[in-house]
Amino acid sequence: MKRRYLTTPIYYATGDPHLGHAYTTVLTDALARYYRQTGAEVRFLTGTDEHGQKMQETAAKKGMTPIELADQMAESFNAAWKDLNISFDRFIRTTEPDHIGVVTTFLECLWAEGQIYDGVYSGWYCVQDERYWTEKEVGAEHVCPDCNRPVEFVEEKNYFFRMSDYQERLIQHIEDHPDWIVPVTRRNEVLGFLKQPLQDLSISRPKARLSWGITLPFDPDHVCYVWVDALINYVTASGVLDPEGGPDQPSFTDPGDSWWPASLHVMGKDIITTHAIYWPTLLMAVGLPLPEQILSHGWWVMEDAKMSKSMGNVVDPLELLEDYGTDGVRWYLLRDMPTGSDASYTPERFQARYDEIANVFGNLANRAISMIDKYRDGVIPEAAGDGLDTEIASTLGEVAEHMDGLRVHDAMAAAMELARTANGYVDSREPWAQAKDASGASDLDETLASLARVLTVLTALFEPVTPQKMTDLAHQLGLESVPTLDQARAIPLGGRRVEKGALLFPRPDR
Repeated sequence: MKRRYLTTPIYYATGDPHLGHAYTTVLTDALARYYRQTGAEVRFLTGTDEHGQKMQETAAKKGMTPIELADQMAESFNAAWKDLNISFDRFIRTTEPDHIGVVTTFLECLWAEGQIYDGVYSGWYCVQDERYWTEKEVGAEHVCPDCNRPVEFVEEKNYFFRMSDYQERLIQHIEDHPDWIVPVTRRNEVLGFLKQPLQDLSISRPKARLSWGITLPFDPDHVCYVWVDALINYVTASGVLDPEGGPDQPSFTDPGDSWWPASLHVMGKDIITTHAIYWPTLLMAVGLPLPEQILSHGWWVMEDAKMSKSMGNVVDPLELLEDYGTDGVRWYLLRDMPTGSDASYTPERFQARYDEIANVFGNLANRAISMIDKYRDGVIPEAAGDGLDTEIASTLGEVAEHMDGLRVHDAMAAAMELARTANGYVDSREPWAQAKDASGASDLDETLASLARVLTVLTALFEPVTPQKMTDLAHQLGLESVPTLDQARAIPLGGRRVEKGALLFPRPDR
């Protein structure tokens, strides 16, 4: 059985989830649900990143301790993902004892192998992004290139990871595996970055400036840089590293007994550098396999500016849920943003996408079930029901190709096109006319059976994106649950009793 280990980034616990977080998580969830449909064993990881200077300062401003803030935000993210019907298998927090143990062992291994050395860092530091920048990057105004906030000049002792030693090996890996980073624009960005000499990576902060972090095992006066701490969460949750081990004994379990390597890391394009440069070089240094693939998606923007907490232009997905429901929001997110590209959020765009699924797919479901109820007393006819078989087969192949290629928006476009075709089938067959002609009983049976079959297939196709509504539709079709893609074409439908229910995608009350 194929195993799939999927991850979102762990979200920084200084503010509530917004639409950007929701997109990353719903995208990963849709892929996880699709892989489960294909019979794969899936582990889906998400969580919160809870250390660092920004956490320490934000907590102080709120009159809280860092762990109190971390607890509050972890609860907030957990609640949001529950509201968005996220099927994660593990919610990790970087303040967990197991993770602290794994980070400590990971650092011990690097230290024992001579991969870490001490030195002095002088340069510009952004507290908001917890990143160092060069003089050239901050410019004459001395502002962070990412968040446009003022940076501060820092000179202090740090410990450094010999990241530069792995530059050529990383370039070779990317060139040998053209689909390792998708889309290709992100791959080209990373290769472009690697054309310049790769600097060694500062992996520590002195406790005199930052106390809220994981203490370095080889220097109690320093804590681990939050990004290194955060990236190692993927290893912690995989079970490949024994936190009780150490540098003088095997610390890594047989990868076959763990979930490592990750099948897919999903994240926004703003953190591609950390995931495609910092992370693989760290893994190379400790001898672990690299993740199989990295998907770096675009940003949600408003008025041409990235949507982010630091920019103060976020949209709260939970507010949209109140009017449109969980699956309405999930549909919009995955239908409107081409995977890998930016997308602009506007209320008008949201409404247009909601109208699409309500008027095309929701209308089809309502029409078909209502006609089975009206013309056949609610029982699906025992007919061949193969009136749309060619279209179904074509769509199943197309959707599988798009999902396997991580193009969820294209997969949903293909599924929606099948719903449109089925609506056209209704119009051409005119079951209301067939019902008036006694000699056309078999034709009506074939029409209704074909509609029941295409709806069954559509429940499987839409389930990764709109899981609750597809469960509701499956029940209306007399099924116990949403079938897998393979089952949807073959499951016996004749004789099942349909049950009219509420509209799948009703117009919101305003």
